[in-house]
Amino acid sequence: MLSQCLTAAVLFGAGDVIAQQVVEKKGKEHDFVRTTRLTFYGGAIFGPAMTKWYQLLNGMKFPSPRKALVYRVWLDQAILTPGAVAFFYGCMSVLEGKPGEAIPRIKAAYVPTILRNWAVYIPTQIINFALVPPHLRLVVVSVVSLFWNTYLSASNTRAEQEAKALQEQNEKEKLLAVD
Repeated sequence: MLSQCLTAAVLFGAGDVIAQQVVEKKGKEHDFVRTTRLTFYGGAIFGPAMTKWYQLLNGMKFPSPRKALVYRVWLDQAILTPGAVAFFYGCMSVLEGKPGEAIPRIKAAYVPTILRNWAVYIPTQIINFALVPPHLRLVVVSVVSLFWNTYLSASNTRAEQEAKALQEQNEKEKLLAVD
C-alpha cells in the first residue's frame, strides 16, 4: 500500500509540474501549493482507493479469461471512472478552499474529461488486464497516469476559471433582475 501511495503521489505531483511548466508555461510563477495539493490527493486519496480497487478487481472470479477482461474493463470504466472523475473535481475545489465551486467545476469539466478518459483508459485497461500480471497493474496505470495527471491538472485549472466566470455571470444576472 505504501509504495502504491508514494507512486501515485509522485505521479500526480509530476503531472502538475508538467502541466504548469510545459502546458501552461508558468516558468518562475510555478504554483507550489497547487503541486502540493495534487501530490497530496495522489498519495492520500487516489493511491489508497485505487490500490483497493485493483485488489477487488483482481480478486474477482469470472467463468473465462475473456469474460474476466471484458468485465474488469467495464467495471473500471463504467462503474469507477464516472464517480472518480466527479470526485476529483469536487475534491480539488474543497482542497483549494472553494467548496462552493465544486458543482460548477464538475459541470464544466465532467463530460470532456470522461470522454478523454475513455479514449485513453479503455485501450490501456484492455492491455493491462489482458497482459499484465495483477501485482503490476497499478504500475501500468500509474505510468499512463503521468500523462493523464498532466491533463487533469490543466483541466482543473480551466474548470476553476470557467466555474468562477459562471458564478460571476450568475451574480450579475441576479443584480440585474433586482434592478
